[in-house]
Amino acid sequence: MPVYEAWNEDRAAAIIAECAGQQGATLPILHALQHVFGCVPTDAVPMVAHALNLSRAEVHGIVTFYHEFRREPPGRHVLRVCRAEACQAVGGDAVAEGVKRRLGVDWHGTTADGAVTLEPVFCLGLCAIGPAALLDDTPLARLDAARLDAALGEAS
Repeated sequence: MPVYEAWNEDRAAAIIAECAGQQGATLPILHALQHVFGCVPTDAVPMVAHALNLSRAEVHGIVTFYHEFRREPPGRHVLRVCRAEACQAVGGDAVAEGVKRRLGVDWHGTTADGAVTLEPVFCLGLCAIGPAALLDDTPLARLDAARLDAALGEAS
């Protein structure tokens, strides 16, 4: 699992300055910030806005529009559960509801012990072996409650 740096305004300013000259710099900056801090920190939003001559609302809108951006660092493990139609057709809804109950969180939530962050994803490209998920970068296929419990047990 990646280890993220604690928020540091000087580090954020350096990241922003490094990417600011690129064409369409907003997304590369936000991705770079998240790569370093585990999320796009709230304090970084006005810095990005100022550097790119955007409003804070515009930057906030981008961060909240794209599901990939987080506003809080993730847990030690990230479980991405496919929500696309192919996985739903083979039991994905039941798997999704079961994992939310098991972890005691909703989408984008992190367990109280910080072990797992649960995220929906709309197609992993594993349609033939659904319902599917990714635990960190490991694909999980033909999921049911037992397979999911086993994978999560190993991650804890």
